[in-house]
Amino acid sequence: MKDHICQEKLNLFYARMAENKQKPGPLMPTLHDAQTIFGYIPLTIQKIISEELGESIAKINGVVTFYGNFSVTPKGEHTVSVCLGTACYVRGSKNIMETLENELKIKEKETTPDGEITLVATRCIGACGLAPVFSVDGAIHGNANVSKVKDIIKELKEAHHEA
Repeated sequence: MKDHICQEKLNLFYARMAENKQKPGPLMPTLHDAQTIFGYIPLTIQKIISEELGESIAKINGVVTFYGNFSVTPKGEHTVSVCLGTACYVRGSKNIMETLENELKIKEKETTPDGEITLVATRCIGACGLAPVFSVDGAIHGNANVSKVKDIIKELKEAHHEA
């Protein structure tokens, strides 16, 4: 997996933190910046935030683990989301999720060992008429079935190997 924390990113992060410290309530903007810059918020970055903002690591970690848009582990280059909302679920999205888990050899909320794909479950994305639905990097694939899922994953893997 690629190294997500390099000096260039750290320098950018320190600059953003300095800007955030000038405003009231700097923790949330700092966490958003960390997530954007590094792709996740590991303990090493939480410690930096703790020192810079004078907040406890327990508080920071509590916020990071509470909000779904923050992650303590690196996310893949691509995110595959499966809608498990009611309409999608009753039309087979659980089977879509299981197929993805089997094809990628990971569980929901995990990333493939090569750092390429993260698999997540989501609730209703507002495409109920196309149920069941999954998305790849925000691109929605409706009326999903096992063969469609396998084709998309094959395309992602082939694109990765060509790069």
